[in-house]
Amino acid sequence: MLVGKLCADDLGRWFVQQVLPLEGDLVRYLRRKWHDHAEIDDLMQETYARVYESARHERPAQIKAFLFATARNLMIDKLRRVSVVSIETVADIDQTLVITDELDPERQVSARQELRALQLALDALPERCRQIVWMKKVEGYSQREIAQQMGVSEVIVEHQVVRAVRLLAEAIYGRHKGAVMMIARRKKKLGHTSQ
Repeated sequence: MLVGKLCADDLGRWFVQQVLPLEGDLVRYLRRKWHDHAEIDDLMQETYARVYESARHERPAQIKAFLFATARNLMIDKLRRVSVVSIETVADIDQTLVITDELDPERQVSARQELRALQLALDALPERCRQIVWMKKVEGYSQREIAQQMGVSEVIVEHQVVRAVRLLAEAIYGRHKGAVMMIARRKKKLGHTSQ
């Protein structure tokens, strides 16, 4: 939440008095959440730049929460630019979303529910479908590489990715309640086949 516009002198004073004293907290936060500690100083400086630039327009009402949210968003932006993200990094960012969202318990609960639904939906996918979507979306393999590794055609890989995305979307954004259960029933009905 932003509360008021500052002139340049006031902005500098505000930044030195209100933001810089939080440096220790910010460094500890970044060290807990970011996989490459050599990049912590750069992340910290970019976070400060974003906070300062934003405060040119309006000063945040809750400075610490705004600082951490800015750092979190910066880390997410950096991860989006990376083609393949490690599972550990994703887990850390998932935890970051929950930990830094302390000011909004409803969003915290909602995020946890969405993650649980996604995990259930992934678990409910047929084995081959789950393996292919994991290789494609998480590990970053091309359709051709997946097809070669699994000994199937690229058409099958493409079909399985589309199927998985559709089933996951139904489970997460559900057209109706119980979409995850529907996926589990489909899997059971198919006798755990990997079609």
